[in-house]
Amino acid sequence: MSDAADADEPTGDDAKTERERIRERKRRELEARLGDGEAVDGSAGPDAGGESTATPSEPIHVNGTDELRRAVDEHDVVLVDCYADWCGPCQMMEPAIEALAAETDAAVAKVDVDANQAVAQQLGARSIPTLVLYADGEAVDRFVGAQDRATLESAIAEHAA
Repeated sequence: MSDAADADEPTGDDAKTERERIRERKRRELEARLGDGEAVDGSAGPDAGGESTATPSEPIHVNGTDELRRAVDEHDVVLVDCYADWCGPCQMMEPAIEALAAETDAAVAKVDVDANQAVAQQLGARSIPTLVLYADGEAVDRFVGAQDRATLESAIAEHAA
């Protein structure tokens, strides 16, 4: 953060309000860039070289609660996939998860529950696969068990608008 932000750090409701204000500003900037036909990948426009708000086309592998929070804070819509390598239904969903990352407006974050038990516990993943959809920093939907791609695309589209 900047020195000005450090001097007067918001707390509680102030922090939430500040976060919402920043998200709204970033959303307006992104909409303006999209309306002008500019690239969203950060290669054009005033934000080039700075913090990117572009949605990654591949899943983000999350290792720790800080990385999860950062992913949720940096992207408007995030689908978090709690999985394990040994999980058959998780393996069956992998192509759909990869496609959602590449083809939707949501960032996809993957959490290996064996390697990141604290994150899995924070997300309430008691069975796998568990998918949690975040919009504007808040959990808005939860899916337990294997889901088809259309169900997940529909949920993402509902919150990406």
